[in-house]
Amino acid sequence: MVAEPAEVEVVTTYLQLRSRDQLHAAALDDPELLLLEAREPSVAFYRFLYDAVGREYTWTERLRWSDERLAAHLARPAVTVLVLYLRGSPAGYVELDAESAEAGEAGTEIVYFGLFPAFHGRGLGKHLLSLGVARAFDDGAARVWLHTCTLDGPHALANYRARGFVPYKTTIHQERVGAHS
Repeated sequence: MVAEPAEVEVVTTYLQLRSRDQLHAAALDDPELLLLEAREPSVAFYRFLYDAVGREYTWTERLRWSDERLAAHLARPAVTVLVLYLRGSPAGYVELDAESAEAGEAGTEIVYFGLFPAFHGRGLGKHLLSLGVARAFDDGAARVWLHTCTLDGPHALANYRARGFVPYKTTIHQERVGAHS
């Protein structure tokens, strides 16, 4: 049975790191882990990553983008897609945007970040986040920021705060959620 969409209150928290010195990195020392930049990610591969990570958290926006729109987005030099592999299998990804389109937000945005459900609970999230933030600063970011909401994974906010991210804004809105809203 498919659940009917429902209106829920969604709290969105914006967080930032103003310098590399604020990062509390927690990288794992595991030779079976590999972070690779997808330098020319195909639309199909990106959709696979996005859906595998975001399905449980109502990520639907990019699934509605046309192939042409998504390809143009991924081809922008400001966008970096980093994929975490464990023993040769993709385990998650982080998408960075050095020229985020969100009004009033300077710096590099962590647009999407997460793990495939099968890889939760192994400490890989803190590893991936640490490496993604380090890459943003390596690429010249003066500030790294992101937002998370109450629809995201239950440990997302705690992970961001543990890595040194500091909240600076909170918004609340109503959103219709349900079976692929």
